[in-house]
Amino acid sequence: MKWSEKAWDSIKPIYEKTLASPFIQELMEGTLDNERFIFYIRQDALYLSDYGKVLIAIATKLTKPEHIEAFIAFAGECIAAEKELHKTFLAGAAAEARKEQSESPSCLLYTSYLLRQLNAPVEVMAAAVLPCFRIYKEVGEYILANQPEGHNPYQAWINAYGGEYYEASVKKAIAICDELAESCTEQQQNAMTEAFITCSKLEWMFWDSAYHLEQWKV
Repeated sequence: MKWSEKAWDSIKPIYEKTLASPFIQELMEGTLDNERFIFYIRQDALYLSDYGKVLIAIATKLTKPEHIEAFIAFAGECIAAEKELHKTFLAGAAAEARKEQSESPSCLLYTSYLLRQLNAPVEVMAAAVLPCFRIYKEVGEYILANQPEGHNPYQAWINAYGGEYYEASVKKAIAICDELAESCTEQQQNAMTEAFITCSKLEWMFWDSAYHLEQWKV
């Protein structure tokens, strides 16, 4: 069994909890409160700024030209596409919602963990960014397969992550992680899996925090 398959099996309970979360269920139904979705979009923009830095850092540590090229593309094209989505949804938001936000506690926890991986081996760095790829694809496909008929105000977001273009990037990221894992010891693979599990938990926390409009308590 490939490393990515074992890693995915290890986070199945986390993924199932993600699918069952009110944010994802209401997003699928098209009933998610717009304030919650805009909060999520704003926090995602802050998250992507640091996520992109980690993707570029991974590219600088990789050795195969095709791997380097892939991660540079991830940092450029994929993030640019996500930012375009942000612009689309924020364009119709109220002026108050478009005001600059600071990172929520969960967003800061996630980005801080990712940035801490800058000192980790490249295979662990790659494993840490993989949940953002894989879980978004799985969630997008789940929603497309199960959403009710009719208008959904969040359809552009759903289509972006459930579509073929994004799927191709995810497959490439998974394949690179598996290739890196092949030359790793069992201990090194365990470190990869630990990072993958932690970031899968943080993905759930990110959506959950958006649903509850998480704020600093002091």
